[in-house]
Amino acid sequence: MILLQVNQLQKFYGADLILSNIKLELQTRDRVAVVGRNGAGKSTLLKIIAGHLSHDGGEIIKPKDVSIGYLAQNTGLESTLSIWEEMLTVFEELRIMEKTLRRLEEQMADPDIFNNQGKYERILKDYDQLQVKFKEQGGYQFEADIRSILHGLNFQDHSLMISSLSGGQKTRLALGKLLLTKPDILILDEPTNHLDIETLSWLEQYLQGYDGAILIVSHDRYFLDKVVTQVYELSRRQMQKYTGNYSAYLEQKAANYEREMKLYEKQQQEIAALQDFIQRNLARASTTKRAQSRRKKLEKIEVMDRPQGDEKSANFLFDIEKQSGNDVLTVESLAVGYDGDKVSEGISFRVFRGDSIALVGPNGIGKSTLLKTIIKRLPSLAGTVQYGTNLSIGYYDQEQANLSSNKRVLNELWDEYPLKPEKEIRTVLGNFLFSGDDVLKTVSSLSGGEKARLALAKLMMEKANLLILDEPTNHLDLDSKEILENALVDYPGTILFVSHDRYFINRIATKVLELSPTGSTEYLGDYDYYLEKKLEQEELAALEAQSSQQKAAANDQIEKTSYQQDKESKKLERQRKRKLEEIEQKIEQLEEEIQSYEQQLCEPEVFQDHEKVLEINSKNEQAKADLEQLMEEWADLAE
Repeated sequence: MILLQVNQLQKFYGADLILSNIKLELQTRDRVAVVGRNGAGKSTLLKIIAGHLSHDGGEIIKPKDVSIGYLAQNTGLESTLSIWEEMLTVFEELRIMEKTLRRLEEQMADPDIFNNQGKYERILKDYDQLQVKFKEQGGYQFEADIRSILHGLNFQDHSLMISSLSGGQKTRLALGKLLLTKPDILILDEPTNHLDIETLSWLEQYLQGYDGAILIVSHDRYFLDKVVTQVYELSRRQMQKYTGNYSAYLEQKAANYEREMKLYEKQQQEIAALQDFIQRNLARASTTKRAQSRRKKLEKIEVMDRPQGDEKSANFLFDIEKQSGNDVLTVESLAVGYDGDKVSEGISFRVFRGDSIALVGPNGIGKSTLLKTIIKRLPSLAGTVQYGTNLSIGYYDQEQANLSSNKRVLNELWDEYPLKPEKEIRTVLGNFLFSGDDVLKTVSSLSGGEKARLALAKLMMEKANLLILDEPTNHLDLDSKEILENALVDYPGTILFVSHDRYFINRIATKVLELSPTGSTEYLGDYDYYLEKKLEQEELAALEAQSSQQKAAANDQIEKTSYQQDKESKKLERQRKRKLEEIEQKIEQLEEEIQSYEQQLCEPEVFQDHEKVLEINSKNEQAKADLEQLMEEWADLAE
């Protein structure tokens, strides 16, 4: 069923055309991603579809009974209620029904009404009808749904007041409330912000099983690969549809560009050849007719536009000034936290030159705190950090807290490297997409993505041999993430980083270090390898627990029924021996039969009779097959 159609949509901001001729269709259970550069108009499109913004051309067609739920970026839930009370407001109609059912039950229990048959039957009929409606609309499971959603989003204490929550928690709660409404079309703008990896995995599974259609904008490529089945790319104000997840979209896009470029180049060669022939032969009497014919052919050609590749991307690489020693960091029994309060302790690991280590763990476990402790912005609460020789550290802060000055972008970089010529500084900034007047913007006025690119430009200039990165892909669009990954893959130094971007971890990490409140565990591989090992450990733990329970139960049973078991085992042993004897007799019999068949086949009167040979051969092969099966049974029983 078609839930929504967008036809030839246009949107202007003032005189600037933001969206042009946008086409999109959503059907039941569609899983659609909208991707594109920062500033391409993705969030604007979602707001228009959700009815939060007007459009200047085209149409949006949606049946009246189709409901839309929309979650904007970083939308925090503001309320004076507790978490549980706020979630209950989603089911206000069901709660009113429930109160009505309780009231009808009280009336039916009233002796006066019970003894009035006509009145009692009317109330009973109303009760039955309302109860069916209540059940159909999920009246008996909405509280379980609330608990499931809150557990998935990592809210353990449901009595907490919403006003006491952090901004990130309020955003997660807004997502939870929207999921509980179960709209026909779920529109999510960057829903993975503020979610740790465990919660992201839960959300992926939830959305995979969601009954309605989903329209998502997200920079989390791993999330998109898990959830979506269609991708619409928004580029140069236009939309292009691709079938499959994010990885399939990348492959199709590259293949399309390569194919279109080959067709374009082939046509250009054909045009050049025609033009050359016309120029050389038009003036000659003997060839002028052929030249005129070629000119007509040339005029009929519909000239293809040169395929447009990706829009301009940032272009950078990380290098080192000098090489560090082989031992880069040695962390032993480290405890980290704030103001003396430990968040995590017992952390021990070593970093060697060339390592690329991802720190993972739930939100609040101390990943960023550990990085800040290593770079000495925070004191350690216990344990030691030993630094290797010739070590120079470059640090990327996920908050870009130090990028709030009123300097111009140009001066933010140039003031730190005053001996560099302005042209070189401008070239570096140009590589990070700061061109023309962009370099004259004040740093404090930059968007999150622009600040991220400026912070990366500063980091690149340091040429440190150990990069410590705290959520380096936050605020970056998909293309910038890919370019950052390529730069880090080619980086000749050592990397220690925190990221919730599992796609990024898979591309960069050679090791994964999982933090817990009481220590750290190292896994020698990327994120998928880490997941695989975690799953193996969980399965092993479950098997061990099951085995322990079974052993305990078995011991208990042995104590209670040892005599019966001994009796039974002796009975089984007698049966086994009898079975062995039977099989041995059959084996002996079959061996004699096989010997007899083979002797018969050697007799002249037999081997000269073709039909007789076939018959005996058939019996012999069957006897051999039976013998082989009996031998296997005998071996099993004899063990």
